[in-house]
Amino acid sequence: MPRIGHFEQAYDDPEAAARFYKEVFGWKIEVWNGGEQPYWMVTTGPDTELPGINGGFAKKMPNVPSVVNTIIVDDIDGYIKKVEDAGGKLMMPKMAIPGMGYQAYCVDPGGVGIGLHQADNSATQD
Repeated sequence: MPRIGHFEQAYDDPEAAARFYKEVFGWKIEVWNGGEQPYWMVTTGPDTELPGINGGFAKKMPNVPSVVNTIIVDDIDGYIKKVEDAGGKLMMPKMAIPGMGYQAYCVDPGGVGIGLHQADNSATQD
């Protein structure tokens, strides 16, 4: 069963958000420059401490909700179809995250953001 594996929060100023969450909660936040845009990887606690998930901060983008819970799937194309068939909408098509996998952004019928991620270490940008 697919589960939420990552959260994303988008800001006009992700660096200010990173400072806030570091100061208030002590989260570890580091810039990752592996994609076209800077991305702040957020570690909310050790992997041995459950429950909990890690996530990231990004710059706001058109057609992508400001808060997204990303669900890990084994067939991103199949799940995009399932989302659309069930009344959701694809907001940003599948894209490669080099060395990590494929990501797409959707909204459910109520307008809540959903990320879909299929892990694939061989993913490359076309």
